[in-house]
Amino acid sequence: MDKRSLLARIVKSYPAIQSLITGEQAKQDAGLIVSWPSLERRKNEYAELVHKRIPANSKEIAIARSYGDLRENHEYKAAKEMQKLLMRRKAELETDLLRARGMDFQNARTDVVSIGTKVTVTDLNTQHPETFAILGAWDSDPQENMMSYLSPMAQSLLGHAAGDEVNFETDGGTKRYRIETIEAHQPVPQVQPAG
Repeated sequence: MDKRSLLARIVKSYPAIQSLITGEQAKQDAGLIVSWPSLERRKNEYAELVHKRIPANSKEIAIARSYGDLRENHEYKAAKEMQKLLMRRKAELETDLLRARGMDFQNARTDVVSIGTKVTVTDLNTQHPETFAILGAWDSDPQENMMSYLSPMAQSLLGHAAGDEVNFETDGGTKRYRIETIEAHQPVPQVQPAG
């Protein structure tokens, strides 16, 4: 079997890695801005997947294969399905980690809503104020009032100044907000990248 045939088989089995093999990237494939802690969490997830979960799954496949007839071997089929999921997640993490750019958000612009700002808005229908931070792609935490800059709400606010009124489409209709204040978010502690 030559290299091209082997690569074709790999891509057929794991379509998510085609862009990694060919070197092609999607047109919208811009870098992801992420905090250092979220980047470390993804790296740790990838390491656990590669060093623990995938090898454990390979052992499960080998054990299930030893049970005999693979056509009626439900343990084998389940282990192979899990292998597909693990390999898909591995490819997703590899792609995300290649695109990710770690930041601490120390120099965020505060004249307009930008990544790394803490924003206070007023819902013009209820006059209820809300404050939240707009941070990196992997930094969503509703309990801490943090949202990813990729979220629809953040996208509607980015680039607008204090005093601007912004419409935000929800499943329940359109909400209208006024931006009250914009300030720099307390920087996310920087974790030195590993290796």
